[in-house]
Amino acid sequence: MKLLKSIFIIACIYSISYAENNVTVCENGICKDNISPKDTNSSSFEKEFGDTNKTSTYDPFEKYNRAVTNFNDKLYIHVMDPIARGYSKLIPEGGRIAVGNFINNLYFPVRFTNNLLQFKIKNAAKETGRFIVNSTLGIGGFFDIAKRDFNWEESDEDFGQTLGFYGIGAGPHIVWPILGPSNLRDTLGMIGDSYVNALSNTKECSIKYKIPQTRLQEAGIYGYKQINRTSLHLGEYESLKKDAIDLYPFIRDAYSQRRTQQIKE
Repeated sequence: MKLLKSIFIIACIYSISYAENNVTVCENGICKDNISPKDTNSSSFEKEFGDTNKTSTYDPFEKYNRAVTNFNDKLYIHVMDPIARGYSKLIPEGGRIAVGNFINNLYFPVRFTNNLLQFKIKNAAKETGRFIVNSTLGIGGFFDIAKRDFNWEESDEDFGQTLGFYGIGAGPHIVWPILGPSNLRDTLGMIGDSYVNALSNTKECSIKYKIPQTRLQEAGIYGYKQINRTSLHLGEYESLKKDAIDLYPFIRDAYSQRRTQQIKE
């Protein structure tokens, strides 16, 4: 297991280093390889995503990524969306928002740790305050009292953003089944976050607050979280698809722009 981890880390370092000089530049759906990345001015894709018509993304796995994007699209349309719509009819919106708040409160260790790693001490302190207030006055986190009464906004940071903060490049774009778009750096970030995430099952980790005791339980929690989240955003994915001439590069570039913006913040 340790040998596999070592090989994976070496491959990551090589890929990220190689990505600095080899990227795919896409403009209006036309892509060219082996061009150094250029800075672009962000305009508007719901402000959060930036300019998705022109972005530099290293994408050596495009054929595989397109296939997985198509799989995820079909999975969403034929499985996730119908389940979420049925679920939304059974559970009132207020209840679903409360469940989302409860799950989000359990991600406190991830946000706290990564704010500390990025020397965002005030944000780490605020996250601690949010967790204490919401876990007590908010009845276990079902109600976001910290935001409602104290105007303490969440400082969402993950290990992928932390790696970016320290100058680690994104590396090649990767689309994972079910999990969706990512890149090599953010994939490493997910692995790193799993060691402090209360909702992940990491056998090598002896942290006592871990909730799932098996991978199956972890998958069940993740699936329920996604269904609950989807039920609160019905129709948004369909609206997104309407604006896309080619779904894959549209989602890829939106993801890349969004992560770049998050790291800058």
